[in-house]
Amino acid sequence: MIDSHCHWDFPEFDSDRSGQLQSLAAAGVSHLLIPGVEPAQWPRLQALGSGHRSAPCQPLLAYGVHPCWGEPLQLTENAFKTALVQQLQTGAVAIGECGMDGSIEWSEAQQRQLFEWHLQLACDLNLPLLIHAHRAHNPVMQLLSHYRPSAGGVIHGFAGSPELAQQYWRLGFYLGVGGTITYPRAQKTRRALAAAPLQSLLLETDAPDMPLMGYQGQVNTPARLPLVAQALADLRRQPLSEIMATTTDNCRRLLRLAEQARPA
Repeated sequence: MIDSHCHWDFPEFDSDRSGQLQSLAAAGVSHLLIPGVEPAQWPRLQALGSGHRSAPCQPLLAYGVHPCWGEPLQLTENAFKTALVQQLQTGAVAIGECGMDGSIEWSEAQQRQLFEWHLQLACDLNLPLLIHAHRAHNPVMQLLSHYRPSAGGVIHGFAGSPELAQQYWRLGFYLGVGGTITYPRAQKTRRALAAAPLQSLLLETDAPDMPLMGYQGQVNTPARLPLVAQALADLRRQPLSEIMATTTDNCRRLLRLAEQARPA
């Protein structure tokens, strides 16, 4: 399995990282896709990737600026794009985390501008996007429809209707499935992810956030990815083995990872 979105670079995971990766591999997690959230964090992320390149569970890196981190940075287009391109060249499989968030005070116009810069680079560099779309599906959808980045990407932590899920998938964007589906109150999202093609879904934890039901108040970890897979299997009434294999293949396809033989 691949955790398609987790903030494993955050301080919550500073203790015995090598041991964590050993345990994750033993649990069937082969890769962690770790998004960037702000330029000050990018070097730490790069160091983690370099330091664990041969680990049994491998970190994969993406770089970008999360909308919740964007306002204080007062970025200019040229400086931002130059810095991000240089960072991506150090070894990245995607651009992000980027997008828009309707729950923060930073203006929609400024968020849109920053997101557009990411979209433009994704089109220029042919890299997939890790997209944050919280209470902002309309403007995010408008921009994706306008730019139509050919490498696609994933709508991280998807929450929305079956119709919205279909729209994203038609644009070439996978849907990130996380702990939200473990909550019965998330009826709309559960319906959407039960009905969506399995070929459109990726697994994620969003660790240390997005706790599963029963783990509220605790730090979420990538070690709970098998629980997300089981929850999706139960929701869709499909074999767990099929959920694990197909979502892994989906993520490999999105990130263009070399094929590796699966354990029997």
